[in-house]
Amino acid sequence: MCGFTGFTNRIGDDGTVLEKMMNRIVHRGPDSDGKYIDSDIALGFRRLSIIDLADGDQPMFNEDKSLVLVFNGEIYNFKDLRAELIKSGHTFANNSDSEVLLHGYEQWGEELVGRLRGMFAFVIFDRRDKSIFAARDMFGIKPFYYTFMNGSFIFGSEIKSFLDHPDFKKELNEEALGHYLSFQYSPTEETFFKNVFKLPPAHYFTLKNGEMRKTRYFRPDFEEKDGVLEYYADLADKAVRESVQAHKIADVEVGSFLSSGIDSSYIAEAANVDKTFTVGFESPDGDRYNEIHFAKEFADTIGVENISKVITPEEYWEEFPKIQYHMDEPLADPAAIALFFVSQLASKYVKVVMSGEGADELFGGYRIYQEPITLTAYDKLPFAVRRVISKICEHLPQIHGVNYLVRRGKTIEERFIGNANIFSVKERNEILKSETAKKAAAPKVLCDKFYSEVKDKDDITKMQYLDINMWLMGDILLKADKTSMANSLELRVPFLDKKVMELAEAIPLKCRVNTVTTKLALRKAAEKTLPKRTADKDKLGFPVPIRVWLKEEKYYNKVKAAFTSEDAARYFDTDKLVALLDRHRSGKEDVSRKIWTVFTFLTWYDRFFKQEA
Repeated sequence: MCGFTGFTNRIGDDGTVLEKMMNRIVHRGPDSDGKYIDSDIALGFRRLSIIDLADGDQPMFNEDKSLVLVFNGEIYNFKDLRAELIKSGHTFANNSDSEVLLHGYEQWGEELVGRLRGMFAFVIFDRRDKSIFAARDMFGIKPFYYTFMNGSFIFGSEIKSFLDHPDFKKELNEEALGHYLSFQYSPTEETFFKNVFKLPPAHYFTLKNGEMRKTRYFRPDFEEKDGVLEYYADLADKAVRESVQAHKIADVEVGSFLSSGIDSSYIAEAANVDKTFTVGFESPDGDRYNEIHFAKEFADTIGVENISKVITPEEYWEEFPKIQYHMDEPLADPAAIALFFVSQLASKYVKVVMSGEGADELFGGYRIYQEPITLTAYDKLPFAVRRVISKICEHLPQIHGVNYLVRRGKTIEERFIGNANIFSVKERNEILKSETAKKAAAPKVLCDKFYSEVKDKDDITKMQYLDINMWLMGDILLKADKTSMANSLELRVPFLDKKVMELAEAIPLKCRVNTVTTKLALRKAAEKTLPKRTADKDKLGFPVPIRVWLKEEKYYNKVKAAFTSEDAARYFDTDKLVALLDRHRSGKEDVSRKIWTVFTFLTWYDRFFKQEA
């Protein structure tokens, strides 16, 4: 696991600019660094040594040095590809997975990416025709950002590395703020920095003579097959265990995160690691936000060590600005901070951990996926009637029950934008002062692109498809990569695997979700080796008591200071922000997620646009 940064054009210096850019991402690779600079391109690399510790340094070249590579990630089938390439006449200089990309590109060109099993973002520069080939893995596990500014093409693993480039102009993309207030993350290819973009998951591009050609090489294809639950449980168990073994390839010790739920428990048991890691939080509500005792009990059951830590509110709030800096873009998921702390804990013992991200999206694990099949007496009313009622209720105060009537009068495409739906368009425009942010497209417009690709599918499959394309990359994998790499820790996600995906695409709806529970095939698979209590447990992850803390005077005042600041006044109606905060503190309504979303943006903005200045 590593990080890279680079640029074209302004190469006429002594490497000082590249060095500064590399230093911004030293946390991604503290073990070593490397540079390549010629008259056309500068490539910088920071390495966290995992595979082939002695000979895996980058930038890396092919035999005649016509190709130069920088690569972040792991290729789990590199030994098979290596053997195939050797048979085709290629000569390898080392045993790293990185070199497979170079020879694979020589052999197969753009078709290389379809052969890869792993997590990756990489750049290959062809010194002969001055072209760039770059790609990102099929789920977006590893990040890739880029921008064109003042004749320079700047790219890298983290946006913060761009800040030291003389051609980079730092401007807030206010339209992204409008989107973010609804989704709690940045949901489009555009980022919070104007003219800086993400390469989407499952895409590669070629850049030659200033022209970029971008191609999508994979998209999920849910074509369910016949079969009973037991059959798919057996297949799931086999696929997950095989993936876990592939993900264990390393020349260093591998550990595992462990909450109390099925996903991380299943991975920890299948991986047979020596160490697992858990965090919990202090809260006046007792153990509601602390799963350590569940995790330790399970770790004892499978005979592995569990290392844990209880996080105090003071620690959480103190580290929060630093964590938002590492995120590059504001992310209002409170669990991101929990993931930072468990990564920090694990990094004291291991260099690599496994985690359970992706199981819910692939196997149908979120409770909200039950909504389309959970019918009530109200649903017997004709949809046209429910639609009229929904329109009326949209203009009523959002008291208990009203939102239900609003949602039941809308199609899935109209009501579901992912696992987070923070501010409606009306609500966000009421608190926004920025006219540009107000003009941001409605969430439905952004989601329609993906819904149109699965318009012939059932509603639950549509929800999964949307989450795989938006929520997974924008929230789940963003926080997984950035919080782990902030602590120089490689995080691997065995559920997000090419072969596991092939199975998930075939599982029939009846083996994914019913009115009683979710993730049926995976739970049935887990029951083969896990205690039933663990296999059946609802997902909690590492829950964080934000709603409780915001009612305490110390943290109420901290947020209020941000809500009445000069920065807040630039983009928001501060009186309405304070009213939102007071409504939560009084107990009239739990609007903690709305408060946290705005506070997160203001914290991020202060770090990048005030402190950096």
